[in-house]
Amino acid sequence: MSSINKNNPLHVSGPEKGGNRKIWTTVFKIVIPLVITVGLCWQLFSSVDFNEMLAIIRKNCDYRWIVAALLLSILSHVFRAMRWRIQLRAIGVNPPLFALVLSIFGTYAVNLVFPRLGELWRTGYISQRQDAPFDSVFGSMVADRLADTVTVALITLVTFLLAGGPLIAFVTGVGNRQMIEKAIGLLSSPWTYVGIAAAATIIWIGTRLMRHTSFWNKAAGFCRGLWKGFAVVATMPGRGRWLILTACIWGCYFLQLYVAFFAFPATAQVVAHYGAGAVMICFVLSSISMIVPSNGGIGPWQQAIVFGLSIYAAGIPELTRAYAISFANLVMGSQTLLLIALGLFTFICIAADRRRNRALT
Repeated sequence: MSSINKNNPLHVSGPEKGGNRKIWTTVFKIVIPLVITVGLCWQLFSSVDFNEMLAIIRKNCDYRWIVAALLLSILSHVFRAMRWRIQLRAIGVNPPLFALVLSIFGTYAVNLVFPRLGELWRTGYISQRQDAPFDSVFGSMVADRLADTVTVALITLVTFLLAGGPLIAFVTGVGNRQMIEKAIGLLSSPWTYVGIAAAATIIWIGTRLMRHTSFWNKAAGFCRGLWKGFAVVATMPGRGRWLILTACIWGCYFLQLYVAFFAFPATAQVVAHYGAGAVMICFVLSSISMIVPSNGGIGPWQQAIVFGLSIYAAGIPELTRAYAISFANLVMGSQTLLLIALGLFTFICIAADRRRNRALT
């Protein structure tokens, strides 16, 4: 059998399969997010003169508000570490708070280079440091992220109910009707539902065929550990504190953007004329934009902020597209520099901790 396989031109050896898998993994995890990031950033910068953007920032920016926003960002990471500690303690994992704070700093730093891998990195770091099961720690991390998804959904719903009028009026304007008609056409097309049914059927058949294999057994074991870390949220001690910390995390996120609006006169006018609801609209749009795979949200985040500000630009002549792009790029740029600095601090501390532990042993 082995000789037939070797002589078969269609046969792919084990190493070659692994090589192909690595190539596709690299494409999906690194290349595609990088292309999206570069493409969206190019679209932003190509529509504004770079020198004009720098002039707008130099002339208008009050950096004290940017510093305040960055301090709120750091505080949100600490709150996230405190919330995750409650989940980890419930499954018998008890790392020190400083290690958890480092894991959160490192997560966002890793995501700048390898989108979506930061969460895997922090899971591996904590599970290795505490000699804890990876699948259970990973499940707690999934619950942590799912809580964010539910929170974004709730904030979005409340925002559209309370302050969604300007957004609805903007989206349903004459210039956007064609986009809405296309979306309605897609939802009303029978082929959409045929495709959904076909995908569900393929998944069901694949599940039936694989359920008696060793791979399935291993995957089932991993999912049981994952569920253990995930489901503990419903029964763990400290659920009240967990909910309070969730509110603190997202309160910091909102306040971070809110205070940044005061760094520029025109964006401060948005708050003065339209209230906190205008900031909330931009906040929701930027939060949803993080779904797009990119390096640390760079590109989609600025596009969302520029779109949000454009809703209110008609009432504020100074708020041109170049002005909005300058604001968005400065806020995201300062946040990115902060994450890089926190990442360097994190990996220095982790290296020192490991060196100290080796010396003790």
